[in-house]
Amino acid sequence: MGKRLAVPLVLVLGAALSGCTGFAYISKTYVSLRPQVVTIGCNEPYEVYDQRQTRQMLIVSNGPREVAGCGLDGEDPVASRPRRFRAAARTYLDETVRDQCRIVGETVFTDRQTEFAYACDEPIEPRGTKVPRLPGRTAVGAGSR
Repeated sequence: MGKRLAVPLVLVLGAALSGCTGFAYISKTYVSLRPQVVTIGCNEPYEVYDQRQTRQMLIVSNGPREVAGCGLDGEDPVASRPRRFRAAARTYLDETVRDQCRIVGETVFTDRQTEFAYACDEPIEPRGTKVPRLPGRTAVGAGSR
């Protein structure tokens, strides 16, 4: 139970640093969702909070990656951020069997949080529909389920 609350708490605290408007919006839109994890590049994990009913997702990176980078080949982490976050969003859609969907909008909240709007030709699934999910992040030593 504690680890399920830790991730949303980190999300909320990070959003707080982006200002009241961003904090309120992210809290209202994403904090109740369980994160899924997608990896790109050299096993860079990004947490994804997918709001399937509105076709929006929040991609969250971790702080050390945004300073040191991973697999940047000398590229500035700030300059590579838009490319990396878009790659994480695209990979997430592909891995959740929505490869026909396309990214149609992007809102940067902080260096660690970017929201993507996406559009798909298929209708939105009714609430409660079983959909493909990626694993979430597990606590160290918790193992996989």
